[in-house]
Amino acid sequence: HGHGSLSSSGHDHSHGHGHGSSSSGPLRNLPQIRTMLEQASEEWIVPWVRTKAIAAFTALAHAEATVHGAASIDHVHFHEVGAVDSIVDTVGSLVALHALGVTTVSCSRLPLGEGTVRTDHGLLPVPAPATLRLLIGLPTTPGPPGVSGELVTPTGAALIRALVLEKDRAASHHGGHAAASIHRPPQFTLQEVGIGAGTKEFATHANILRLMLGVV
Repeated sequence: HGHGSLSSSGHDHSHGHGHGSSSSGPLRNLPQIRTMLEQASEEWIVPWVRTKAIAAFTALAHAEATVHGAASIDHVHFHEVGAVDSIVDTVGSLVALHALGVTTVSCSRLPLGEGTVRTDHGLLPVPAPATLRLLIGLPTTPGPPGVSGELVTPTGAALIRALVLEKDRAASHHGGHAAASIHRPPQFTLQEVGIGAGTKEFATHANILRLMLGVV
């Protein structure tokens, strides 16, 4: 069975699903995004991908509802993360894991970062309130010394949370997708390495995400 291990310094926010970038398209709430995913053909979005995507957006809605004092998670309108490109990035990441045959996932500790970030709600501290809620229960680490700015986006935190904390209800329907961890990966034989780079430039470190694929 394939094992995916993620090691990152945070997902770059300039791709539109973090803070500091303008939203494209209409604002959407959780019921609208859930309906979009549920109505998608299983030819393109298999049950495991759909379940994890809905879990990610539900976690994000819970975090946003908490920090804004909303009456219900269904009343939360997503800003940056409600844009089409953000939905595609979230679902696309899960589709890629499915296509790679990944059955377990582990992730390195998430960097907290420091400083401030501009959002649709104004200037906020890093991690932003919703991101900080999403990091509850997830091991963290300080960011690189002297680096200011957002290192983990709300969407990235929600996706990691769905992958490593949410119980997989679709496991019995999709090849046993189940175990996940945000600690060191288990012993496995490394087979492939993938590297993706964000567009934000940091002076002292590369803004990259690495994926290690192997067999347990």
